Amino acid sequence: MLLTGIDIIEIYRIKDVCQKYPNRFMTKIFTQQEISYCKGRFPQIAARFATKEAVMKLLGTGIRGVPWKSIEVFRERGKAPQVILHGNAKKKAEELGINEIALSISHSRNYAVDSVVSI
Repeated sequence: MLLTGIDIIEIYRIKDVCQKYPNRFMTKIFTQQEISYCKGRFPQIAARFATKEAVMKLLGTGIRGVPWKSIEVFRERGKAPQVILHGNAKKKAEELGINEIALSISHSRNYAVDSVVSI
């Protein structure tokens, strides 16, 4: 079964919430690895947020079905980013027969967008 998810977000919205609630927002939504990778860069933070929402759509859970940190975006230097699932997100993916999630991340000056497809 082919499953997809997509999300787009205005980067300024992520910037605003990061500036208003810097520690609370980042530690609630992102893993330590993601925080380290983004280094406070709002386009990268927004893109990872969009990835998490797209994966939630792919899994059919919405934001109440799996914790934010159970979906992690990992990128090795010189390689494409990948989705790593933990806990409830991993369990839901296994129930759906998902072995891998392919993703595409992009951002412009104003928007971050992410598309995911289950393989």
